[in-house]
Amino acid sequence: MQSRLLDFARGFGITDMKFRDRSPNTRRALAMAEYARDQGKLESFRQLAMDAHWRRGMDLESESDLRKLASEAGLDADAALAASRSGEYLSRIDRRREEAEDAGVTGIPTFLIGNQGVTGCQPYEVLAQFVEAEGARKRGAT
Repeated sequence: MQSRLLDFARGFGITDMKFRDRSPNTRRALAMAEYARDQGKLESFRQLAMDAHWRRGMDLESESDLRKLASEAGLDADAALAASRSGEYLSRIDRRREEAEDAGVTGIPTFLIGNQGVTGCQPYEVLAQFVEAEGARKRGAT
């Protein structure tokens, strides 16, 4: 699987992926992302967290790594860490997971249109075929 991911990433010019021995439990990082959303810094935090996991070899379960990511995203690190443990933010994550399960989501990312979906990181052509098959038209097309 790792060699397939490396080949896929190379197609986007990413050649510095790092793999961990196991997949982290990202529930707290996701709760922190919800806090970042509330602070208007979701995109910055999301990009940093993805880079941290895939390119920098950071541990999304580690307090010190989460603190560093929060600071890099321009968040108050203490407040962001508190949010990552907060019932309010953790329950948002739990509700979203339940909604995804109810919709039949089995992997990330998943793109849904109506009752149809495409799961996993896919080439542009696969996504374009999917949305066109579901009725989307290219811009300028009649």
